[in-house]
Amino acid sequence: MPRRVSRFRGQSRADPFTDLLFNALLGFTFLFLIALMFINPQARKGRVDLKAEYIISITWPDDLPDDVDLWVRDPLGNVVSYLRKDAGWLHLDRDDRGEINDTILVDGREVTYPINQEVVTIRGIVQGEYVVNVYYYTASHTRSFDTLVKIERVNPTLQTVFVKKVPMLEQDQEVTVARFQLDTDGRLHDITDLPVVLTPYALEDMPADPVPPL
Repeated sequence: MPRRVSRFRGQSRADPFTDLLFNALLGFTFLFLIALMFINPQARKGRVDLKAEYIISITWPDDLPDDVDLWVRDPLGNVVSYLRKDAGWLHLDRDDRGEINDTILVDGREVTYPINQEVVTIRGIVQGEYVVNVYYYTASHTRSFDTLVKIERVNPTLQTVFVKKVPMLEQDQEVTVARFQLDTDGRLHDITDLPVVLTPYALEDMPADPVPPL
């Protein structure tokens, strides 16, 4: 009597190979999902990957053409401003001149960026005192306004450590907003606002201040 061959016999021989392919596909899918988790911006929310330790910024009302400048001095006496955009570990990332540089050309079209903001980054830690001044460079009217000054620590996560509103009253006004200490671990402490002149052309009602010894 001839041997009967089951119609499921050939499929049974293929089952282990099919299972192997399915498991391999499942493994690759799992690894792909893990990779997506690591590159997903939401998974890294709250972290800032910048070459900086601190960000110091000033902002003033967008509808004003006035020019306000940010001046910062480090413990070594380096002063950064629009006159010198790199000084030691200090760097002026944005020099805003009011409405003058609010418009740029993109693909042949004018694009307006109306935000009034200047930004200085501290890209390395030097222990000692830092000074943050705001200078009212150009006034186009007699209207007073507030400049918002923020100091933010970048690493390991973005954290605001200082915020202050500074009234801008008249052209050539220079205000010492904050004098603070950084320790060797980059921690900020001992904030004061004892006035000191950083600009070469401020009014003569603020005392000059020598660079403190390290």
